[in-house]
Amino acid sequence: MGLLERYAEVVGQDVIEHLRQLSSPLKGMKVVHVNSTREGGGVAEILHWLVPLKQELGIDARWETIKGTEQFFKCTKLMHNGLQGNGIEIGHGLLREYERVNAENAEELRGTLEDAEIVFIHDPQPAAILGCLPGRKGKWIWRCHIDASKPFRPVWKYLRRHVENYHASIWSLSEFAQLLPHPLYLVAPSIDPLSDKNRDLSEQEISSTYDRWGLDPGRPIITQISRFDRFKDPLGVIQAYRLVKEFIPVQLVLAGGGASDDPEGEEVLRQVMESAGSDEDIHVFNLPSDDHLTINALQRVADIAIQKSTKEGFGLTVTEAMWKGKPVIGGDTGGIRLQVVNHHTGFLVRTPEGAALRIRYLLKHRDILGEMGRKAHRFVMENFLITRHLREYLTLMHAVMFEFQDRIETG
Repeated sequence: MGLLERYAEVVGQDVIEHLRQLSSPLKGMKVVHVNSTREGGGVAEILHWLVPLKQELGIDARWETIKGTEQFFKCTKLMHNGLQGNGIEIGHGLLREYERVNAENAEELRGTLEDAEIVFIHDPQPAAILGCLPGRKGKWIWRCHIDASKPFRPVWKYLRRHVENYHASIWSLSEFAQLLPHPLYLVAPSIDPLSDKNRDLSEQEISSTYDRWGLDPGRPIITQISRFDRFKDPLGVIQAYRLVKEFIPVQLVLAGGGASDDPEGEEVLRQVMESAGSDEDIHVFNLPSDDHLTINALQRVADIAIQKSTKEGFGLTVTEAMWKGKPVIGGDTGGIRLQVVNHHTGFLVRTPEGAALRIRYLLKHRDILGEMGRKAHRFVMENFLITRHLREYLTLMHAVMFEFQDRIETG
């Protein structure tokens, strides 16, 4: 059975036929995606399924990653924080290294990129490659996965110079988008329901999770799955847990890892371990980025999922937990607002105290907890699966490649 036919079992055959029709005029087209890492974070996860699905539809889709130095990734992490609103200063030396590394990668990838018909460049890390390849022939699209709704202006002013010459840009939400002299498109991220992180697990796989990770099946479990990143606010999650534990005997799981393009992860993990201290009911798991089955199981044994981010481009872990029928208590920010329908699929909160109040409420009202979980699963089915995401990418490719045609035949 082909990959697309497996998805037909989840979303229906009509959806798959629509994808085939949309892709028909794009068959054989060379399309390249470029980002900074193959493991860790939502961008890599999306590309792991997006590229093979495009290939199955007959598109010559490829995925390239750039190489960088420690100083380069320090610079791009500061850019990321600045785009999310932090008032930071990036020294001229770091910016020169950013431009040097992009030029080096442009030369390395020249043969792949210059003759591509469409190139998708993901996030700030490789954004400057465009200006290093004046001989490029195709359409170039910048994909911003970050909550850039209120960027620190000097950072955006610098980055804008590199992205304004793209043919188009893609954003997750309308409020993230910044004014640019080209068409702007909105495409929300999504999850793969057939991946190891989201597929159904057997009862034995789920029950063995308790013993493997030292969890008590007789007490409620609150789980946050995310990279150890300050914007994910793991210290605020620990604070909320302690407020709940004064009234209800709960367990907290903080599980995740780092990404090769995030140099701050180890320091945040150290702070988390220090805050957890000797509390045996706080379980901190620093997992390999490809340990998807463990993440799946930890989400399934949870009673409530948390994603208490203070800034969030989208938050794929929110969608993952909702797909598994879990209500989510999420930070009232960014893409989480697109997923957590307040009082329906979960609750939006701003403080540890607010998170603790909602956790206690759901644990005391199990009927409401269950109903929210069922609504969450349906909401993901209708809005955040990869087939919808792929359909929007194919439609966007039509718009970019055939912008001057009045009529496009899709089979």
